[in-house]
Amino acid sequence: MEEKPEQREITDKILAAIKREYGFIPVVNQVLSTRPDMFIPASNMGKAVLEGDGDLDKKTRYLCAISAASAAGGEYCINVQMRHAIDAGATKDEILEAIMIGCYMSMTRAQSYAFRKYAEMFDVGLEQ
Repeated sequence: MEEKPEQREITDKILAAIKREYGFIPVVNQVLSTRPDMFIPASNMGKAVLEGDGDLDKKTRYLCAISAASAAGGEYCINVQMRHAIDAGATKDEILEAIMIGCYMSMTRAQSYAFRKYAEMFDVGLEQ
């Protein structure tokens, strides 16, 4: 796909801002930035979801992100979002609770699938 010069310029500005904020450019951004047509909307969405106007304050948004990253097993995302949460005023106990919520949700998701298969295999009657 042919890259549009104006999209490359926007992409390079976004990458420079990310590097200023984090001190590095995450691998996800490095790879996705090779396709500015996809990188720009993805970057805008991430900024809107985590930093945009809304009913949740920044600290709560970052705690949610930590929880989701914990559930998804996103090691690098957890690191970045913990730094943001701390900068937004989160305590270590709040971060631990967010991690535990994500881990719990991940565990119950796994149980949901596994126990259904177990019930099918061993003819355990389930109420629906």
